Amino acid sequence: MADGFAQTLIEWFGENGRELPWRETRDPYAIWLSEIILQQTQVKQGWAYWERFMHRWPTVELLAEATEDEVLREWQGLGYYSRARNLHYAARQIVAMGGFPTTLEGIRRLKGVGDYTAAAIGSFAFDLPAAVVDGNVYRVLSRYYGIDTPINTTEGKKEFAALATSQISNLKSQTSVFNQAIMDFGAIQCTPQSPRCLLCPLQESCVALREGRVGQLPVKLKTLKVKERHLIYIYIRCQGYTAIHRRGEGDIWQGLYEPLAMDDGQLIIDNCGLQNHYPLSINNCQLLKRSVRHVLTHRILLADFYLWEVEERPQLPEGYFWIREEDIVDYAVPRLVEILLESVPKY
Repeated sequence: MADGFAQTLIEWFGENGRELPWRETRDPYAIWLSEIILQQTQVKQGWAYWERFMHRWPTVELLAEATEDEVLREWQGLGYYSRARNLHYAARQIVAMGGFPTTLEGIRRLKGVGDYTAAAIGSFAFDLPAAVVDGNVYRVLSRYYGIDTPINTTEGKKEFAALATSQISNLKSQTSVFNQAIMDFGAIQCTPQSPRCLLCPLQESCVALREGRVGQLPVKLKTLKVKERHLIYIYIRCQGYTAIHRRGEGDIWQGLYEPLAMDDGQLIIDNCGLQNHYPLSINNCQLLKRSVRHVLTHRILLADFYLWEVEERPQLPEGYFWIREEDIVDYAVPRLVEILLESVPKY
């Protein structure tokens, strides 16, 4: 029998839970796909991508047969592209296993799957007794129990994982329902800003509300300072062709494509000065956009974008190649580059 906290959330979920397509199936592939997409992505945005992937690759076998370029192209605009690469790799892992793993240990062995994702997939697809702990769960638990242990510390992660696990210990068949309930409760009711405390079914027993600490919880330690980085992109146009290159391994945009790129006057591709390849003055280029701001997790990018039109193809730095301008839509690019390309005048 669930205790008062868990039972209240389950009852609230019955009245207020979100209707999501991946909740209408027990297909582990569909559930896994949704969980990977929703890492670092809001449901409203991720929903369309989930439908797109399910339409193009309705089974894990079909996804495994796709190329990495195809997967990255479908992922374009979601950011955190390592998720897409891991998704593709894990699809091939699953096929090699002969099917989707049905244990937490097996699910955790999939590329890109951590404790939370494994618990979510195991709970929703296979009714495994595993508690999910995501940002919503941290917030609900820390406020309800008045816990100020920082959630991004080892101590905090262990404390909240143990607390979440204790909530499902007596739930038996309702584990997956509770997991969905507490996540939706944090997304709809106990929100980061302006939580609906006056209409909350837990208001009489919530420690944070009673002590006036709702706005202070959960606690998260600040770790990394956000840095700014200035980029210069040059879109070369030559007789209907343009030049791009693919970002290499170990890069946040690994596997994605971009036009000629410079960072503080240096070519990103090989850290050689532009003049070492061919003479080019920015003054001879047409400025299309200046200081376009793009925010990443620990970095703010400021990009200038130029159009350089030439009659003869200049020598390109190593790694760059020519494509027809109309074919650039077939190459996956970072969201920042996608924004910049929108300003290129038609050929």
